[in-house]
Amino acid sequence: MSEQNKGFRVAVVGATGAVGEVMLELLAERQFPISEIAALASSRSAGRQVQFGGKSLTVEDLATFDFSGWDFALFSAGGSISAEHAPRAAKAGCTVIDNTSHFRMDPDCPLVVPEVNADVLDDFSGGGIIANPNCSTIQMVLAVAPLHRAAGVSRINVATYQSVSGAGKAAMEELAQQSKDRFNFKDPTVEALNAPIAFNVIPMIDVLQDNGYSKEEMKMHNETRRILGTDDIAVNATAVRVPVFFGHGEAVHLETVEPLDVEQARELLASAPGVEVMQGEELATPLTHASGNDPAYVCRLRRDISHPRGLCFWVVADNVRKGAALNAIQIAEYLAGRARN
Repeated sequence: MSEQNKGFRVAVVGATGAVGEVMLELLAERQFPISEIAALASSRSAGRQVQFGGKSLTVEDLATFDFSGWDFALFSAGGSISAEHAPRAAKAGCTVIDNTSHFRMDPDCPLVVPEVNADVLDDFSGGGIIANPNCSTIQMVLAVAPLHRAAGVSRINVATYQSVSGAGKAAMEELAQQSKDRFNFKDPTVEALNAPIAFNVIPMIDVLQDNGYSKEEMKMHNETRRILGTDDIAVNATAVRVPVFFGHGEAVHLETVEPLDVEQARELLASAPGVEVMQGEELATPLTHASGNDPAYVCRLRRDISHPRGLCFWVVADNVRKGAALNAIQIAEYLAGRARN
């Protein structure tokens, strides 16, 4: 931290990607205390311009960048890039907040949703790696955590409805182009995803594992248990890609250990940080609520008529903001606040 400016030196890795762009936007919007900022990407993107607040930054080559003396590095450039360069940044004394799945199950790397388990950072010192959870996990645990604290959650069944931005810019472009092609009676070209996405849903995200679940589905199982600090919660997920540009939706069905009625659950959710509960019959959708906003929005809260201690709800959140960029910045804000106190 610069004593002269009372700010931090921050590097954004993957600055030309969808999440990297939002990281830069939010750092400026939230007025994170910055004395110097660097936008980093691969050599083929070096020299490009990206926006930070009201000014342009020239993208630098990650491969040759020296992290010595830098306070934070926010990584969102893919798992293989993080695997190679995040340890190098951490070794140079930089605190890395990584948005890929590479370090999420590493016991030496905290896995953090600040509203839920920021306390795991209280013993964290600079020069290490902190993992950002999967976008679908983040919005689910924001809503599940207060219910789990109050009554214990034993089991979660969740079906996700995940937007194409979760698969990157190429998938977003593919949805747009396929939509045009459909309206012009042309056969769609499939490249970024594993099936046509325009006017369609794809019932698998990422690759299948030996147990028949996809990698995305197992992330939700493993990460939820780690964030909530228990192996007693069973998470059964089905991850689906839908033709939406921004914002993931999830239909969550959970079972509690102790009885918890709907009104108690509503009160707990309404007071939970990072969560907004819709009133009456108001519906939260990716387009009308999640896209471009920070909270996780909950609606359709109800008793599960098939289980005596079951609750059901629908939750949406912007997967690029809270599901990625914002969560990483909130981690940095927590550490920055601790450093300044």
